[in-house]
Amino acid sequence: MGRWSTRVALLTLLIGQILAGPESSSNACQDQKALHKRMDGVEERLESGVQKLQEELDLLMEELEAREWRPLVDGSRVDLLDEPPNP
Repeated sequence: MGRWSTRVALLTLLIGQILAGPESSSNACQDQKALHKRMDGVEERLESGVQKLQEELDLLMEELEAREWRPLVDGSRVDLLDEPPNP
């Protein structure tokens, strides 16, 4: 019974697509193009944000490697996770 109802549903869907004609498929194409355009915009903004973060990270690393910070960095290591040292 399940297979029969699935076949009927698929046949009904196919008939509906045929009767709808090319207009509904062109709407689907337009929707897909609009979606891709929006996704391209999101991708560009994401890449721009990652690039800005990379530039900021590079600046921070340069500051940490500067000579006035060198004694603080080289003197003792700081455990950021506050884990006890291994024996």
